[in-house]
Amino acid sequence: MANNEWPLWEVFIRSKQGLSHKHVGSLRAADAEMAVENARDVYTRRSEGISIWVVESNNVHASHPTEADSLFEPAHSKVYRHPTFYDVPDGIEHM
Repeated sequence: MANNEWPLWEVFIRSKQGLSHKHVGSLRAADAEMAVENARDVYTRRSEGISIWVVESNNVHASHPTEADSLFEPAHSKVYRHPTFYDVPDGIEHM
């Protein structure tokens, strides 16, 4: 990173209708507080969000697409991990 360049931040917004945060984009900011304020201005102009998360991009770690087979394949043999295996009782919402 160049000395005159602010760090890159990943922005996640939780919508009023949603239960989870969704990645909406990236921006540059000097610190986390500035990143939240800039994210609010850039990504929630129509008051669609109720929560903002920002994560400095260099702190995000991800699997590599070439590892998908070894990472996700074992779950196919364990049907009990799939939500269709269980009966959800009446009155339980958002599962």
